[in-house]
Amino acid sequence: MADKTAPNSKAKDDREARLKAALKANLGRRKAQAKARTDTDKADQAGKEQDDG
Repeated sequence: MADKTAPNSKAKDDREARLKAALKANLGRRKAQAKARTDTDKADQAGKEQDDG
């Protein structure tokens, strides 16, 4: 019976590793999107200030 538990724990470890990697990649994409969004907002505000002045 110990043979059956060994593959399950390895499969669980593999799954957790894949989830961890996917979460890290997702977080990186979200940070990049947020940064791009703030950069465009700052550029839009700078353009509006030049138009006003």
